Amino acid sequence: MAATTGIEWTDATWNPVTGCTKVSPGCKSCYAKVMHKRLTAMGLPKYQQPFSVVTTHEDALTVPLHWRKPRRIFVNSMSDLFHVDVPDEFIARVFAVMALCPQHTFQLLTKRPERMARYCAGRSGCWLFPHMDRVFKLPTGRTFPRYPDRWPLPNVILGVSVEDQQRADERIPHLLATPAALHFLSAEPLLGELDLTNIRYCRDGREHCLDALRGEWATGRPNYPTLSGDGGPRLGWIVVGAESGPKRRPTDIAWIRSLRDQAVSAGIPFMLKQMDVGGKLVKMPLLDGRTWDEVPEVMR
Repeated sequence: MAATTGIEWTDATWNPVTGCTKVSPGCKSCYAKVMHKRLTAMGLPKYQQPFSVVTTHEDALTVPLHWRKPRRIFVNSMSDLFHVDVPDEFIARVFAVMALCPQHTFQLLTKRPERMARYCAGRSGCWLFPHMDRVFKLPTGRTFPRYPDRWPLPNVILGVSVEDQQRADERIPHLLATPAALHFLSAEPLLGELDLTNIRYCRDGREHCLDALRGEWATGRPNYPTLSGDGGPRLGWIVVGAESGPKRRPTDIAWIRSLRDQAVSAGIPFMLKQMDVGGKLVKMPLLDGRTWDEVPEVMR
């Protein structure tokens, strides 16, 4: 974990889990795998396992409890909390820590939203209480406050990473079927054009259509209250970036403009994290005369 980070859309990273495995073309030049190799070479004990070995770290669970100043915290920048090799009980303890830190905003990003949707289905705030006792011991005579109605957690935003239309169609419906204070999209690396107003997915043997920017579900809308406005569950933030690394694949500026225009039309905050300009990767670049660094209200 790091008290500071160079990632533009967050203030700190917290890694109670390390290691991951590839699931789609966006994983080809994985940032976390490259960073893991560097940290291994530095001799850090936490990173001596191969990157393909998913490892949970008990000693890292309580780190956010010691950060008093409010921060935006990226959860598991070096892994995926919903990887099949992360036990359910450990996931519950991660959520328990986030519940104990209302001063922070936690940003949880996954490429495995189908497990996230299944795991979070039917939950309420009550399920976190037993797990709180496992991560943070209170002085004798004190108890944790009981907030059974605080679900979804108001300080946790959930996102999916997509790189092309196929992955958007596969992952966004699962994301929006998961209760959250806000749902966000990380289109990095962006490897193709995305139409977020026409997400196609199959359910019960039939194809359905979703406008993920406006929460308009043709059929099969998730039935739960949202914290981000009226209507059905929808995306509340879009982050876009070209691929990094010496062998990066190209990102067409037209794909970026299309996502920017879709976000502006729907009134959704848009952030352009990085873009290839003249063969050089530029952080927070200008696009059509301005920097796009918008963030949702819950993160301000």
